[in-house]
This record gives sequence, C-alpha cells and structure tokens, in this order.
Amino acid sequence: MASSLSPPEVPMELHVMNREKLLKSLIQHLSISSRPLQGFVFLQGGEEQTRHCTDHIELFRQESYFAYLFGVREPGFYGALDIATGDSILFAPRLPDEYAVWLGEIKPLSYFKERYMVSTVYYTDEITKVLHQQYQGSGNPLLYLLHGLNTDSNNFSKPADFEGIDNSEAHVEVMRKTKVGMKEYQLESLFLHHTYMYGGCRHCSYTCICATGDNSAVLHYGHAAAPNDKTLQDGDMALLDMGAEYHFYGSDITCSFPANGKFTRDQSLIYNAVLRAHNAVISSMRHGVRWVDMHKLAEKTILESLKEGGLLCGDVDAMIHERLGAVLMPHGLGHFLGIDTHDPGGYLQGAERSKEPGLKALRTTRELLEGMVITVEPGCYFIDALLVPAMENSKTSKYFNLQEINKFRDFGGVRIESDVYVTSNGCVNMTKCPREIQDIEAVMAGASWPILKTTIPSANGEI
Repeated sequence: MASSLSPPEVPMELHVMNREKLLKSLIQHLSISSRPLQGFVFLQGGEEQTRHCTDHIELFRQESYFAYLFGVREPGFYGALDIATGDSILFAPRLPDEYAVWLGEIKPLSYFKERYMVSTVYYTDEITKVLHQQYQGSGNPLLYLLHGLNTDSNNFSKPADFEGIDNSEAHVEVMRKTKVGMKEYQLESLFLHHTYMYGGCRHCSYTCICATGDNSAVLHYGHAAAPNDKTLQDGDMALLDMGAEYHFYGSDITCSFPANGKFTRDQSLIYNAVLRAHNAVISSMRHGVRWVDMHKLAEKTILESLKEGGLLCGDVDAMIHERLGAVLMPHGLGHFLGIDTHDPGGYLQGAERSKEPGLKALRTTRELLEGMVITVEPGCYFIDALLVPAMENSKTSKYFNLQEINKFRDFGGVRIESDVYVTSNGCVNMTKCPREIQDIEAVMAGASWPILKTTIPSANGEI
C-alpha cells in the first residue's frame, strides 16, 4: 500500500521552547531556595557505540534528555544553558581531517548554530575555557548535572563527564497483509519497512512485540529469547505492540486481531471486553483525574464483561477487592510517552508504589495534567503462572467458571493501546487504527482505511 502521508517537518523551535521551560522551572526553584541565579545546566550527548569488540558502528540514537533540550542528531556533543543569561551553548567534537574522506563533509560551527538555534557553538576541547569565561559568579563555574533515578528502569541517568510517521497507518498495513502461515518476524518487517519507507522513521521506540497464539500472553514477547519467530496458525489471535520514533519522539501502539481475519465468538468476547475498558478510560480522562482510578475502571470493565460472557461469576466489587483484575491484567494501564517510550516523571520525589497486585505495576499514580501524553493500554491475558494459583486459592477460586475458563488456557491475550493527549476537559486519542471488530475484519478483507461511509439514496434519488 502506498502511503498518503509524508514525514512532517519538525520545527527546531520545539527545542528552544523546551530549554525555556527548563530554565523557567529551575530559576523558580533556585529563587524559592534563595540560591544564586548563576551557573550552567550542563549535559553530555550520546556517543557512538560499536558492536561488542568489533569496529561495526551501531545506528546512533541521541541520549533522550540531550535530544529534548537541543534536538542534536550527531554524536559526541555537549550542551550548556547559562542560568544567568538564558544563553544556550553547544560544544561540537573537533573532527579529524580524515572524517571528510570516509564520512562526508565536516560541518562548520556556524552550521550547528543555525540548525539547532542556539546562542553559540564551540568545540568540545574548549569547554573549560568557555564556561570560565561566561561564568558571572566567583570561583569555578557552578554546574547543574543530570543525575537522577529513572523509576521505570531503576537506572541512574549519566551525568556529563569531561576532562577539561504516522504509526497508525503502519499498523493498518500490517493488519491488511497478515496471513496464516506467515512468521511473526514478517509482521515486524512489514511495520519497520512502512514506518521507514513512508514515515522517515529510522528508529523504533522499543523492541517490536509480534506475538501470536499463546505467545500473546507473554507481556514483553519479542526479546532475544523469543525473537518473533513463530508461524501464524489458523485460529491464532495476534497481538502486535509496535511503535516508531520520529525526531526522537516515540509512539506506542498495540493492535490485536485474528490471524485469519475473522473473529470467533471467544475472540470477540475477550476483544470486546478490552475494547470496552479502553473506551471507558478514554471517555473518563481529563485534567485532574487520578490515574489509579482509571486503572481500576479498566479492571472493573473487563471483569464485568467476562462475567457477562460466563467466564466469571459472583460480585464484581468483591473480585476487585481480592485483586482478581491483576490476574487477568497484571501490568499497569499505561505510561507517560515522549522522547522515551516509558517517559520519566511517573513517580515524583517522595511518591511510593503500591504493593498490591496489578497496582504495583503502575508506571505512574499521578493525577493527569493538561498537556500530558500517556498510553491507554488495557489487556486481558490467560497466563497459567497467575491463573492456576488464583483458581486454587480459596479466596478467589469461587469467582471462576472452571468449565468455561479452561477453554481459554491456550488463548493468549488481547491488548489495545492508544496514545492519548490530556486536555482540560477531556483528551484526544492520537491513534487512528481500526478498533471495532467489523472495521478490523473489513480492513483485513481489503477495505480502505479509514473506511468510507456510504449512504443509501432515497426512493426519489435524494441522499
């Protein structure tokens, strides 16, 4: 399918605004704490990496915080923000003459100044001299370095150290070309090709998850030990969690659909349970809403649907109290999305994670604020490691219709994930994929997307 889209131009003013927001926030913090409004925010960009001990250079991707502030695509840079003046300074590596022979033109400093809209540009071997010259305080320049714990990865950010396209369209393309007998990695290949060919997206936001059959109950399928290599079988449900990255910013989208293009009754039951949860959350989101409440809403909606479908029985509120929702959806409802797939900021200083099943997996418990971008990704999975203990537990076994639930032991799972922008009185779903069963089946049968709505003429020829 040829794409109707072309990669959008990203204005470098975006990063100018990001720098201004950081300086404004930092100055406010320094003023409140009666500290001098002097010094530099100093960051180190990413370095090129080779494959283990070889000279094979891996495709470079900029360090996220550096990308957020400066938008620099090249490796080996440093950057500084002068708190006293608001000036932005880039430091570029001084490249050897041989660079021009093997890797192309050596760009002058003026090129980087204009391209990245900064105040000044120097070479990295001038960092010490420049910072001393520009510092307006006494003694050595005061540097504010990046060093904080990423509460998702549990890794610390590396402080600076020196010596002196439309993803939704790609998912539709994969959906349309999925056929029984294909390999999971062929679906991944279709997605990567489309986002690169038509979207100019050279990087993925994360490792693609192309899970079919019972693999779709493996939440982070697609890693090295499970490399998207299963053959699609008739009757399999496919769960494709894939996102491309454009100008450093990522997306994170999941579509679930039958490999053969037609939903069975059982597949429809589970899919619609998740879709109801997805839609209920998006309908309820707005500035000031607690994310924990949205997670619980998703759980309750799925449990109610499974009770209606005969898989569960009993009081839904009692199921929630016993955390039965976490058996079927062990992950959190969603996460912040930006320059990193799991963008930081989920747990602010002093915030604690819940220790309850399901809730402890939430990547944030904050109230939603206008301007946030967050994923909404409810799911329902049949994972023996969770399901069997729950069916044998005296507190939870009474909620299962064992005859029905056992039919789903090899079902796998369903996840539906959209990228959502929070507004003052609601939200905007930025993901434009087929979600309703009839739309998915139509697209997999060859219909265009978006599906053209037809009207029926009246008897007198009027529409």
